[in-house]
Amino acid sequence: MTALSVVVLASAGIGHAVVTSLDSDIARIDPFKDMKNRPRDGHGMNVLLVGTDGRDKITERERQEYRLGGAPCHCTDTIMIVHISEDRGRASVVSLPRDSYAMTPEHTDGTTGQRHKGHPVKINAAYAEGGPNLTVRTVEEMTHVKIDHYLEVDFASFMKTVDVLGGVRICTSEPLKDSYTGLDLPAGTHSLKGGQALQYVRSRHVDGASDLGRMKRQQQFLAALIEQATSSGVLLNPLKFRDVTRAVLGSVRADQGFGTDQLLDLGRAMRNFSPSSSEFTTVPIGEMSYVVKGIGSTLKWDAAKADRLFRALREDKPLTVRKPPDERAQVDVAPQEIRVQVENGTATEGLGRRVDAALAATGFRTTGAPTAAADRSATRTVVSYDPRWDRSAKSVAAALPGSELREVKGLGPTLRVTAGSDFRQVRGVRAQEPYQGEFEAATGDRVVCGKQT
Repeated sequence: MTALSVVVLASAGIGHAVVTSLDSDIARIDPFKDMKNRPRDGHGMNVLLVGTDGRDKITERERQEYRLGGAPCHCTDTIMIVHISEDRGRASVVSLPRDSYAMTPEHTDGTTGQRHKGHPVKINAAYAEGGPNLTVRTVEEMTHVKIDHYLEVDFASFMKTVDVLGGVRICTSEPLKDSYTGLDLPAGTHSLKGGQALQYVRSRHVDGASDLGRMKRQQQFLAALIEQATSSGVLLNPLKFRDVTRAVLGSVRADQGFGTDQLLDLGRAMRNFSPSSSEFTTVPIGEMSYVVKGIGSTLKWDAAKADRLFRALREDKPLTVRKPPDERAQVDVAPQEIRVQVENGTATEGLGRRVDAALAATGFRTTGAPTAAADRSATRTVVSYDPRWDRSAKSVAAALPGSELREVKGLGPTLRVTAGSDFRQVRGVRAQEPYQGEFEAATGDRVVCGKQT
């Protein structure tokens, strides 16, 4: 996200001499070395934006305060494809979940030098095995999108970017707390500085949405960062722009082809760039817990939907469409991100199967295997939940009018619905993103403070 912010900041269209001096601060790598049989060129420009868990430049105080004391995995913490349209009027950001099931191409291990045949991995492990080169090759083989440029940032550069911009404004309708990262935000509006911002975009244990929820927060943060950069005067002040980007670029690595001319061309074309010019989505997931021997649980993409998404990038088409009003109830956590186990709390045969099927049809990730409750005399439908997943529980309760919420500590991420004799129907619910197309993409102006609907 740091690297993309620098691209956006380049929209000031400042002088060649200033940009040339900035160009010399970027560390150069060759992620495309010896690559063959690559996808054909598309329209527009595709940038692979990679955030690593590198923490060499983190101070001891920052390690303690922001829970960064663990050993780095030398893998990618964030992977995004940023597509800049040919007319330079739109940026489409597609998040690739770090736990995505992937098949590496044949390659040489970057650590051992050993030659490997293609084998299954979680996509973020490609970096540990073969660095930027294997990461680009794996992404290209999975998406058939040709990557034109590669930008890589680490934790330190991310925090520095946020700090030099003076912080980024984030809104949340619910408290956000993650004991792993130390994130602790009450409901409301917050101006996050570098360390807090890092906690915000790294948190995976805020709710049952896990990594998918984390990516949504990353996308919201990036939209807010773009708004901050475009409204703070940075883009209109060449000296301020130079100071900000110089403070950031020392921690960025990029391919050798992304230099002065590319920054200037992009900057001149993107002078009117704004949050509404950006759109954000995550690659569609078909199977949430695809277990692979030796790897564990992975996320398997929905092949048909993913193919259509990446075809849209290749053909330079927008991902968002304006849709007619949706009458479904709005909830904070999308049903597709919530795991539910249904049990029949009555003596009525088949009620559990009926409730399970109705919840699944609404989008909830039911187990598909309803059970019988120990007590078969329930008169009211109950949604049992672990307090860590209270936001998900509210989404389920909204789909079951009249149901009772019941906190059960230690229950875990799978919510339990005990169907009572009062059950009549499941009401349709949707996440609070009304401007979505097939890929659940939302424009940046819909997810920043004051615009979340």
